[in-house]
Amino acid sequence: MGDGPLYNLLMGYTGGEADTNRMLEHTSDVVRQYVAPSTDGGSTRGPIRTERLLNLPSLVMPETGYDGEPQIARIGRISEIVHSGRNYRYTFIPNPAIDPIPSPRIEAAGNALDISAWEFHRTHWAVKDVDLYRVLDEHVSGARRRPKVLNFPTREFIEPDLVAVMMPFGAGFQPVYEAIRQGVEASGMRCIRADDIWERDHIMDDVLSLIWRARVVVADLSGKNPNVFYETGIAHTLGRDVILVTQTLDDVPFDLRPIRTLPYHNNGEGRQALAEGIDRRLQTLTAASAS
Repeated sequence: MGDGPLYNLLMGYTGGEADTNRMLEHTSDVVRQYVAPSTDGGSTRGPIRTERLLNLPSLVMPETGYDGEPQIARIGRISEIVHSGRNYRYTFIPNPAIDPIPSPRIEAAGNALDISAWEFHRTHWAVKDVDLYRVLDEHVSGARRRPKVLNFPTREFIEPDLVAVMMPFGAGFQPVYEAIRQGVEASGMRCIRADDIWERDHIMDDVLSLIWRARVVVADLSGKNPNVFYETGIAHTLGRDVILVTQTLDDVPFDLRPIRTLPYHNNGEGRQALAEGIDRRLQTLTAASAS
C-alpha cells in the first residue's frame, strides 16, 4: 500500500446494506490482502477483516446516471459492520465538517480518487489506497470546511488497539491513570496519555495526533477541566468511541449528561472498579467491531 490512508468507497450502497458478492470489487490486490488476508498463503482470499474497514474515511454515493435518488455523495466513516446472511449491514456516520457533494464533482475527481468511469455505474464496495481528504481538498473545491485552528494529521492511520486517555495533569490523577491502563490492557488494548508523548513542538499537535490515531478515547471529566472538555469535543467530532468517567456526576456538563458515564471513587476499591468497568466497555466495543 502507499503512504496515505485507505478509504471505503460504497458505490450504490446508500441504504445501509452491501452485497457480500460485491465486497472488495475494484480493490487492488495489495489492499485485498490487507483487508481479507489469504488463509493459505496463496491467492485464496480469507474472511474480510471488517475491523480494518471501521473508521476509515468513507465515500458513499449512488450509482450515477439514475434518477431514482438524489445524485449526492456523502463523506464520513463506517462505525459498525455486521455480516448477516448474504449482506453486510453497516452504519454510516457523516462527517459534519463536509457538506453533501453533488455526484458530478466526484466524477470529475475520479482519477485522483482511483475510481474508474465504469465503477460509477456498478454497485460495489471497494477499498482504495488513496488519501480521500487530501483529494477532496485538492480536487473538489470547497468540499471541506477546513479548521482554522486545528491541524489534523489526516495521513496517519487509526490504530485499532490504541486507547487515548484525556485527563487532568497532576500527581493526584496518576493512580487513576494506572487503573485506566490496567483496564485497557486487560481488554487486550494499549493506552497512551497526552503527556506521555513529545513528538511535536506544540503539545496540542501531539494531542490531536493521539486522538486521531486512537480507536477509543477515555475522558476523565473530574474537576471540570476545560482542556479535557475541549479534547472530548474533538474526539466526538472525529467520530471516535468515547468512554466518559468521572469522580462525581456533578462535573459532567449538561450537554454530555445524556451519554452514559462511568463514575468512580478515587480510592483503591473505586479504582479497581474503574479498571473493571473500562475493561468491560472496551470488550463490548471490540466485540461489536469484530461481529
